[in-house]
Amino acid sequence: MDTTEENKDRAPGTTTMAPGVLLTLARLTALSVPGVVAMAPIRSGVNRLFRRGSGAGVQIDIEGGEVAVDLFLIVAQDINVREVSRKVQTEVVRAIEEMIGMDVIRVDIHIEDIDYTDPLD
Repeated sequence: MDTTEENKDRAPGTTTMAPGVLLTLARLTALSVPGVVAMAPIRSGVNRLFRRGSGAGVQIDIEGGEVAVDLFLIVAQDINVREVSRKVQTEVVRAIEEMIGMDVIRVDIHIEDIDYTDPLD
């Protein structure tokens, strides 16, 4: 197929992505993994003040078109923390790379708490 035919359906211009889109995508993807109860508040600190994007238990750093993600999670009791963490990492990488088209260099998981509340309460 001729490349001019391939490009004829494309409109000229660019697409920009607000950092909030990445934050929301990472947060919702993490929350969709069974065993993740909630996002934890991000602890304050001088080095966290200079992070580019943060909100609702997620920090995103973008450098040269690559994404680094830190997720601060509260997990359910009686789950395998390592398995849930790996599943979150896999799903967040997949979501960002497939939906946004950016390369993910790392997804760091921070387990901040375990939810011991009784679901019947």
